[in-house]
Amino acid sequence: MKTRVCCLLAVLLLLGLAGCARGGSGLPDVEVGAAVEPQPPQVGPAVVVVTLTGDDGQPLTGAQVELEGNMTHAGMVPVLATAAEVEPGQYRAELEFTMGGDWFILVRATLADGRSLEEQVDVPGVGDVCIVTPAP
Repeated sequence: MKTRVCCLLAVLLLLGLAGCARGGSGLPDVEVGAAVEPQPPQVGPAVVVVTLTGDDGQPLTGAQVELEGNMTHAGMVPVLATAAEVEPGQYRAELEFTMGGDWFILVRATLADGRSLEEQVDVPGVGDVCIVTPAP
């Protein structure tokens, strides 16, 4: 009996942890791509281009795309941006990396057909910009 209770508690704990994990978009017929410029990413302004395509490779137009940039450690205020469609299925936004380190971007989109998705894009190693000034 004691073994069953321990096993049940272990299963419940694992299910609870799985519920906290960040997953894919949850839409098997939608592909989400993202590119960040400059490369390698630096502290300061960056351009993020999100590409949404169907499983047939066709661009998904007319979506509303929001970006949320976060560092991988707690304590930083998220950086938010709204992306504009610049080409069919391509959405562009400017995002400000406010500190060096590892970041991730949550891409949230509402498609033209009303379905929603969320995808996490990792941006490791955002570097500090080093400005060298000559000595007088």
